[in-house]
Amino acid sequence: MRLLASDEWTGRGVTVAFLDSGFYAHPDLVEPRDRILRYVDVNDPKARKPSLREPGESSWHGMMTSVVAAGNGWLSDGLYRGLASEARLVLVKVGTARRIKHDDIRRGLEWVLANQSRYAIRIVNVSCGGDYEASYLDDPLSQAADACTRAGMLVCCAAGNLGGQPRHPVIPPASAPSVLTVGGLDDKNRLSFTGYDIYHSSYGPTIDGLQKPEVIAPGIWVAAPILPGTPTADQAGLLARLSEVPDAELRGLIAAHPGIDAALDAAAALEPPLLRQLVMMKLRDNNVISGAYKHVDGTSFAAPIVCGIAAQMLEANHNGRRTKRDLFARRERGARRSAPQLDETEKNVWAPCGAHDTTGGESPL
Repeated sequence: MRLLASDEWTGRGVTVAFLDSGFYAHPDLVEPRDRILRYVDVNDPKARKPSLREPGESSWHGMMTSVVAAGNGWLSDGLYRGLASEARLVLVKVGTARRIKHDDIRRGLEWVLANQSRYAIRIVNVSCGGDYEASYLDDPLSQAADACTRAGMLVCCAAGNLGGQPRHPVIPPASAPSVLTVGGLDDKNRLSFTGYDIYHSSYGPTIDGLQKPEVIAPGIWVAAPILPGTPTADQAGLLARLSEVPDAELRGLIAAHPGIDAALDAAAALEPPLLRQLVMMKLRDNNVISGAYKHVDGTSFAAPIVCGIAAQMLEANHNGRRTKRDLFARRERGARRSAPQLDETEKNVWAPCGAHDTTGGESPL
């Protein structure tokens, strides 16, 4: 709803490549048809698409970023669908939940460049960053990102979440001059266009004196899927069911699902009103918004929102060579106008879009 997702423009015919620590074939991407064209792991030449059906410790972050951009809301009856809900995907694993190396991101971008024509890749989402600051003049990772841009792809990079640090560094590839670097916005999870705050995104000047990010999108209160087949998913499912049943059924439902949540097990003998308070507290503290989705935050999730907008624009404007320039132009016009002045076409393509993640893992952006 906060995304103002258009039924007319859904990224049809557009392929988006995602670079991340890992992925999962979430139903929002593969039902009713599988839109994942290819999965590759730069560190495992034997990796194949069937492995995406197995949830692993490194699967959650890339699953979330890809679904935020291109999920069709299959598990939510369309409620939590992304802007590019019919786009095709190429998934490039460049690390693990424990570590993403500078050079592996470069290798991922070089793979995308080499396979651009084969999969008709138009947009690249990079919701991860390298190991250190570096000048684009001699940094191979930044140069790989620039090469993708020169080849006609829009490279969207998360700015990072270090805005609260003294140097607030922007790390490659987000610091490369040609990429579209995306910072975060806090829209307070509201439809109103008033009272917004800036998320604690990293920002420039970069080591080369460049101002980054160029655009912002919601970086908190973003709905993203919970990795199926995990203890986190089991807990979210139970909490969602408990939130829906009458007080008189709370104890029985908890007793029927032992071992899922230790705190609920320990509190099972409490009076129903106290159990209800505990359930609501755990829903809030774990950011659960349904049995299958939660709120997440970080510029990792702002970048795929911008990728979704770009996919809509490419679908609507088939030549697509000016997408980055058009995004900048719409940003400038949007800063001078209030929402009611936007016509219907502009609302569908460039409206404020709508995250808080406590799952842990690698240092996502």
